[in-house]
This record gives sequence, C-alpha cells and structure tokens, in this order.
Amino acid sequence: MKKKLIIDTDTGVDDAQAIMVALADPNVDILGITCCHGNTTLENVLKNTLRVLKVCNKLDIPVYRGCKMPLVASKQHAGDYHGKDGLGDVPDPSAPGLELLQKNKAAQAMIKIVNENQGEVTLVAVAPLTNLAVAVQLDPSLPKKLKALYIMGGNTESRGNTTMCGEFNFVADPEAAHIVLNRYTCPTYIATWEFSCRNSLPWSFCDEILAQKTEKAAFMKKISEFSFKKAQSADYKKESTEGQGFNSCDSYAVAAAINDSLITQSEQVAVTVELQGTYTRGMMVLDYMEQLKKSHKAFIIKKIDLEMFKQMLMNSMK
Repeated sequence: MKKKLIIDTDTGVDDAQAIMVALADPNVDILGITCCHGNTTLENVLKNTLRVLKVCNKLDIPVYRGCKMPLVASKQHAGDYHGKDGLGDVPDPSAPGLELLQKNKAAQAMIKIVNENQGEVTLVAVAPLTNLAVAVQLDPSLPKKLKALYIMGGNTESRGNTTMCGEFNFVADPEAAHIVLNRYTCPTYIATWEFSCRNSLPWSFCDEILAQKTEKAAFMKKISEFSFKKAQSADYKKESTEGQGFNSCDSYAVAAAINDSLITQSEQVAVTVELQGTYTRGMMVLDYMEQLKKSHKAFIIKKIDLEMFKQMLMNSMK
C-alpha cells in the first residue's frame, strides 16, 4: 500500500529537492502540496511548486494556495539565500500558470484530504507552520486523524540560522510553531537545523547527483547554482556549519516520512517554542526536566542512514 503524503512547503531550492525525492518514490502517493510564505513570497512559492511538478511530469498533483503572512509575526523571507524568486533567479518563460491551482485553500484542503483518508496521511511540513496552525484551529480534531507529522524546523542547541537562537521556519512564524507543537498530538518527528548540518553530505556527492544526464538534474543544477555558491563561500562558512557540506535541509524530513527506517537514532522529548525572549523568540525548547507536564513528546531525529539517504537523492534526479 502506497504511503499517503501531504507536503506543506515554501518552495525554495531545498524544498524542490525534497519534493523531487517524494515524487521519485514509486511507493509514495502525494495527495496534495500546500504552499506557504517563507523562502520567498507566496506567489513565487506557488509558481516554483508548479515548475518542480512540471519537470517531473507530475502536474496532476493538486497544489493549494496557503497563507501569505505569519499569524502575528512580521513578515520575513529567507534573505536572498535561494535568490529573490526562491529558485536561484533563473527565468523560466515556459513555467506553468497559476490557473492550475486548486480552488480550495491550503488549510481547508488539508482537513478535507485527511478526513477522506483518516489514519493514513502523513503530513510533512518543510515551511513556516502557518498553514498547519490555521488548519488545527479550523478543525481541532485534525491531529488525531493523521498517521504522523514530520517537520523540518526548530533547533536543539540554541544555534540559529536566522536569529541568534532561531531556525528560519520557526522564527518566520513563532506563534504557528507554538500552536503546532502543542496541539498536534499525532506521532511527531522533527528534523532540526543542527541535525541537518551534522548530516550534511560532501560537495563531491552533490556534483555526482547533478552530473546525471537527465532533465531533472539539469533543472536542479540550474536553480541551485546561486545558493550552492553562497553555501561554499568563505564568508558563509564563517557564519554557518552548513559550509562544511551539501545540506538539503528539507529532504531529511521528507525522506524520513517516506521511510522511517531511515532514522537510526532519535530521542523522545516534550517540546514547545519560546515566544517572549528578546534573543530567543522562535527558539525550540526541549523539556528534559519535564516541567511542561506534557504527555505528548516529539521524536527529535539525531542520526539517519546516510547511504540510504544518498540513494534517495540520487534516485530523485533520474
């Protein structure tokens, strides 16, 4: 039986890679892709998602328009890391038009799809968590109908990539992250920023993936040139551990959702998000002292089978 996924995304380069990993797996059925503000504007995210589906010949997968703003926080995008358009600022005159979008909005679509497939849908969130927060407010029973939730976001050691102590997806909408971590009581797996950095891959492997003579590899090589140069630059290495290798952040969460045997080490702990701190707003809090009195604990992914992960990345470009 195929694994049923909903992917919630803010399609930049790493999101594109993650979506392509899922699209390439014959045992995965993507029931919908919901789009959110984040790496770039919502309009760009929608266009980018359709571009990825087109290159993979999967435009039949429904795409939904989600939230263009955080619940409360000031709107912010991920600088120019992925380029202003989110996909390396490489023009595509033949990109699909937004008339292909579904009429339903993202949160309503999540609820409808999950209600029609109760206990079978895994929700993978690789964007700010605004759409998920809206969905659970519209239908508080949604989490108990999910099979599982996989999140790329948050951090475990106060090491930020956007603020001093905060990872981008959580900092972009701290209130939404707070709602999701406190109200989604389904089995929850989190691929954090530090985890993705520690499991980054050699740049030589990245070159190997992109050297494949396929339309997908050519597309990925073109859209990733801008961000890869930035990640490899001397200045960026001083600021981030990501400079030590190829870090396709969102792909870790999607790959683990597809095949949970990929996870070789995790720890279970109650988590929440700091909303008030001057320097710590958006930081994920891990309750090792059990002061939150929460019965629901998330699985924090620590290690994965890197050889299996590499094969999934390689297959995504074939």
